[in-house]
Amino acid sequence: MTKYQAVITIMFVRCIYYLCNQFFMKYLYSTLITFILVSCNGYQKVLKSTDLDYKFEMAKTYYEKEDFFKALPIFDELNTLYKGTKKAEEVHYLLAYTHYGLNSNLLASYHFKLFTINFPYSKHVEELSYMAAYCFYLESPKSTLDVSNTLKAIDELQGFIDRFPESNRIQKCNELIDGLNDKLEDKSLRIAQLYYDLGDYKAAIIALNNLVNDFPAIEKLDEIHYLILDANYKLALNSVQQKKVERYNNTIASYRFFVDNFSNSKKVKDAENIYAKSIKFLENIN
Repeated sequence: MTKYQAVITIMFVRCIYYLCNQFFMKYLYSTLITFILVSCNGYQKVLKSTDLDYKFEMAKTYYEKEDFFKALPIFDELNTLYKGTKKAEEVHYLLAYTHYGLNSNLLASYHFKLFTINFPYSKHVEELSYMAAYCFYLESPKSTLDVSNTLKAIDELQGFIDRFPESNRIQKCNELIDGLNDKLEDKSLRIAQLYYDLGDYKAAIIALNNLVNDFPAIEKLDEIHYLILDANYKLALNSVQQKKVERYNNTIASYRFFVDNFSNSKKVKDAENIYAKSIKFLENIN
């Protein structure tokens, strides 16, 4: 084979490859479009059908395949059309879980709770009462953000415990509540620490006292009470003259509480130093 013939052969092979490749891509594209259109047409057929039983079975099929986007509008429609019938309970049950499957936790919680109201004698009442509370737990944000859903979740979970004291879900509810309280505790500590770091010692003292009152089992309690002592001292130190005596006396009271309750703390020497300075100031005034 000459050089010229070799070049012609290579070009011919490339053309054949290109044409085959183009044909394959067009075939694949055509097949994909056909599949999508058939799928959409099939779903539209379900949506437009007047056969409620057929729509219900198809909605359950979508639900079981976790195709919640397709299941939702059908269950939503059937929830209205099946009211007062034997299937109403099952439809509402699946509708609530469809919202849950879509991570629409607040809507899911609403439908879980509505189910327990509409079907108070259902075997699912305890289950969906728990789910209504659990959805609020899922909506509880991290501790640095708004706490309204966290507080709501605690209230809902405690409500479940009060309503179903014999439930096997009680332990789980208590674990969830503990986790939510940890978030509230962390947020309260962050706020108090922020006041202290900004030099707003009066606000820091209030926030720290609220913290230990609301969360008496908080870790490193001695460090928090030392922070209260130190904030009292710095507030007194930076006060106008007429308020110094009162605030140094508050510092001394904080010191006595600290040493009486945390005598083994690593902060005792620092606390004694603050106490000595406070006593010295009062002695000088006298």
